Amino acid sequence: MIDSLTALLGLGAQDPAFWMPLAFVGLLFAVVVAGTVLDGFDVGVGCLTLFAPESLRPRMLSLLSPWRDANEFWLFLGLGLFLAAFPNAWGAVMGKLYLPLMVLALGVTLRSVSFEMRLRAPREQQRAWIFGFGAGSLLTALAHGFLLAQVVVSYQMDSGYLWFSLLIAACAVAAYCLLGAAWLIMREAGELRARAVFWGRRSVRWSAIGAVGVSVVLAFSNSGVFLKWSQSTDWQWVLGLWGLLLLCFVSIEMSLQRMINSSFRTTALPFVLALIIFLSVLGGLAYSFFPYIVLDDITLWDAAASVDSLRLILAASLVALPVALVFNLWVYWHMFGLSIAPVPPDFKGGRSSGD
Repeated sequence: MIDSLTALLGLGAQDPAFWMPLAFVGLLFAVVVAGTVLDGFDVGVGCLTLFAPESLRPRMLSLLSPWRDANEFWLFLGLGLFLAAFPNAWGAVMGKLYLPLMVLALGVTLRSVSFEMRLRAPREQQRAWIFGFGAGSLLTALAHGFLLAQVVVSYQMDSGYLWFSLLIAACAVAAYCLLGAAWLIMREAGELRARAVFWGRRSVRWSAIGAVGVSVVLAFSNSGVFLKWSQSTDWQWVLGLWGLLLLCFVSIEMSLQRMINSSFRTTALPFVLALIIFLSVLGGLAYSFFPYIVLDDITLWDAAASVDSLRLILAASLVALPVALVFNLWVYWHMFGLSIAPVPPDFKGGRSSGD
């Protein structure tokens, strides 16, 4: 593939004008994956607070507290990297997606403000801020799904495509709820875990519908993608990816059913399988779109900034990204495993004998 690309572009494989845009699109993909997965369980838990009993909502938000600041990092990093490294695609993308992007910005802002205000508000106002966090999470998930659908159908907004985009937006909410429920199953015990199993079972099939819908529409709405999938050297990998997705969805369904009927011995399995699903879908989309930033319109080399600008961005990235990587590894190190709620001290006990 590299040889054919260099021949088409008239560049050498060692030419910075060829490999630097490749390096930055790989870095951008890594940031998108990190933001979708690491911020995904946060968004999912936020959406689930809208369905949880009022007594469980404070505990659900307290479980997210260690990762809130880190989760906000990925969206801004991705947008900044895309704007700096691929400025020639920014106008084309923003011109088509400004409405869902504004909804996304509203959701992210509402989530951040509500979470911080809940920690500082009087007790009687905390319920309203918890609801604001859930509403912001719902807007964020809907915006992600709508953005994905619009990218898949090349930004078409006819009636059929609009209904498809709305369906995928709803399925994206289900997918984030599945990821959030699987994380809660792994992190919490008791009533919250039992309810998370119920939420996960309600979400898994809608998540599967979204994954299948994106795959089918992408293949049949773009002949180039369908041809790429059906090539003699690639169709086996495509079938293998679909088989992996099917296996993961079925395994999650069976695992959740087992938790209802027998035991909670494999509490981490649904979360790991949900991560595999997210990674597989994102990897399949990246494979289908490559080498385009805007499908069949703008390649990553057309969208890239000048080599001098990319060198400057790369130098800044080599300084900033290792620091961010170390920080995030330290923050996310304890996101797995059971969380034990702290026991408040008993201030009502009698005085000690020394008083």
